[in-house]
Amino acid sequence: MKSTLCRYLQTARDVVVWKMDGLSEYDVRRPLVESGTNLLGIVKHLTFVELGYFGPAFGRPMGQKNLWFEEAVEDNADLFARADESREEIIANYRRACETSDATIEALELDSTGSVPWWGDTPVTLHHILVHVIAETYRHAGHADLVRELIDGSIGYASDDGNVPDHDRQWWQAHRDRLESLARQAPN
Repeated sequence: MKSTLCRYLQTARDVVVWKMDGLSEYDVRRPLVESGTNLLGIVKHLTFVELGYFGPAFGRPMGQKNLWFEEAVEDNADLFARADESREEIIANYRRACETSDATIEALELDSTGSVPWWGDTPVTLHHILVHVIAETYRHAGHADLVRELIDGSIGYASDDGNVPDHDRQWWQAHRDRLESLARQAPN
């Protein structure tokens, strides 16, 4: 069971990073929705998810600073890249956090208990945290799907597995136009 959970977590991690492939520095940073969601910010945020749940929750050091636990940090500082933070640095930090998380996952049994301070006093298990982080990572992978599509129209699951019908842009535009027409025909 642990290996299955780890495989799902790694797939989601890979998707989030892959969504930035081939894009400019501007495009990986640009906010395309009101909340400011952007691709590089998603990866930065997920770094702190990994650091927050697989380290302190089980009393294990993570070897990296976590903005979640620092005082006087700007709101949402984990959700965007500053101009002086490079894509390479943010991705490297994410990968390092994932490696450290993987060490925790490897070292502990699924029924090992810990505590997430911001969840209250309820004990948690590694299994619970794994499921939570998988869900959170896939949630943000979905955000990354939409942001990437807004940037350049690219859709799909991975470079070698589109997971969507293989059609050209003209087909997709006609499909979208048809759905728009159907939406306008719906009763108020």
